[in-house]
Amino acid sequence: MSVEVTGLTVTQGNRALLSGIDLTIRPGEVTAVIGANGAGKSELVLAMAGVLPLSAGQITLDGRRIDGTGPEAIRRAGMAAVPEGHRVLTALSVDDNLRAAGSLLKDDLAGRLAQAYAIFPELAERKAQAAGTLSGGQQQMVALAQALMSRPRYLLIDEMSLGLAPLIVKRLLGVVAELKAKGTGILLIEQFTDLALGIAETAVVLRGGRLRYSGEAARLAADKALLHGAYFGV
Repeated sequence: MSVEVTGLTVTQGNRALLSGIDLTIRPGEVTAVIGANGAGKSELVLAMAGVLPLSAGQITLDGRRIDGTGPEAIRRAGMAAVPEGHRVLTALSVDDNLRAAGSLLKDDLAGRLAQAYAIFPELAERKAQAAGTLSGGQQQMVALAQALMSRPRYLLIDEMSLGLAPLIVKRLLGVVAELKAKGTGILLIEQFTDLALGIAETAVVLRGGRLRYSGEAARLAADKALLHGAYFGV
């Protein structure tokens, strides 16, 4: 039981955005993905979520191949993504945002909503409020709750803390820890390296669209020279 990414390659024109990426996401564990801007982190999430087509390689989810099936099929298979940038339907209410996210999975919509609001009681208090009028942190909660509406076994989170206050980041990391404890496998892209490595079991470092480190997060956290070399190539 895991998500296995093997030889994942994404090209745009003559340029390789990602080349030969191998990684694993296991149930109840966090895989941290770190790297400088332009390293290919967001492209990795988009490729795994079915938004960017693969030029080579494959992705399997619990033994079933999912690459090439499209974003909706991948969500149905059990993997959901939270793209970078607090993406919400700004004109719709919080409740309608979550209902829209759950529209493809009509069974037990009320139960899915109840679970989302239990995780984010802050949103329950604002369910009638237009999502575009929320704070950045609250919008990120909506984005996470949208992904959770499909009850994913695996979750891809891109730059969760981008532009958010430390208190909100701590709150969101608590949600990640809670989901992990309940058995969700999580791929986490995070600008704050110490936070990412502190919650992760495994880590990969991307530089120039290639893997520069893949292994234990604790080892990378403890060896600053190793981290620096993987990150900057020096």
